[in-house]
This record gives sequence, C-alpha cells and structure tokens, in this order.
Amino acid sequence: MESMVTKVILALFIPGLLVVLFTRITFSHYVALVLSVALIAASVYAGFTHTTFLYVIDALSLTVGFWYATRMMNRNKEQ
Repeated sequence: MESMVTKVILALFIPGLLVVLFTRITFSHYVALVLSVALIAASVYAGFTHTTFLYVIDALSLTVGFWYATRMMNRNKEQ
C-alpha cells in the first residue's frame, strides 16, 4: 500500500503535468483541462484517492498547470 506522503507528492505534480502535456498534444488548454479532470475523476471512481485533502491538492495542481498552459499558449501565439 502506498504511503500518504507518496500520494501527496504525486497529487502535487501529476495533474499539472497532465494539463501541460495534453495542451502540447491538443493545442488547446481548455481541452487539456477537461481531459485531465476526466482522468482524475476516473482515478477517484476507481478508488485511488480517498481523502478530501488529496482532492484539494489535485485541484491546486490542476489550477497551476492550467495557468502555466495558458501562459505557454499565449507565449506561442506572440511568436
């Protein structure tokens, strides 16, 4: 069984990285956010996330990833 520390570390980085990765693939940060939320919802449904604390960390990471993906898209449009 994974420890809580491992789950927190993964929740801090994985959702934000997914948004950035999907943004690079789909060229739309909105579609990337929807895909990332769908994957996280599937993992919650499957029982991999158990506490509200992890939900909040996932949401924070998604927000930071969406912010960075928006900056990345705007920077690419300027060039």
